[in-house]
Amino acid sequence: MTARETILQALFTALQTISGMKVVRNEAFPERIPDGGLIVMRDGEPGEPETILSPLSYYWQHRVRLEVAVQKNTAAARDTALDTLFEGISAMVAANKTLGGLCDILTAQAPDTDTLAIEGAASIKAATVTLELIYVTADPLG
Repeated sequence: MTARETILQALFTALQTISGMKVVRNEAFPERIPDGGLIVMRDGEPGEPETILSPLSYYWQHRVRLEVAVQKNTAAARDTALDTLFEGISAMVAANKTLGGLCDILTAQAPDTDTLAIEGAASIKAATVTLELIYVTADPLG
């Protein structure tokens, strides 16, 4: 298994420790959001690595995208539920800055939020949260 996949699996496992929500990886966004909320982890873009020559290694700034969503009947309930998810993500990042030593650092960037009206159902409040993983590999394939 590549270092990149090992790191992505460790991140996915860490996200699953956030209580009360469903976490999936690279799956289609569902029509109905579970009561506790949903995180869809997208593997994102590792970008172009910076090459270090001695010893030959590759420095990555990999951006993983989290699609986060809650579905509640009122705007206030949606705001509170989404904020609770943000708190969970923030706590997970703070507790796993290096994913057990697999990466140099894991950081979160500010969310981009939106509200989606659903005909005949409660509205969805969704956000995209980007997590940046910085790590070094010995192989350009990750």
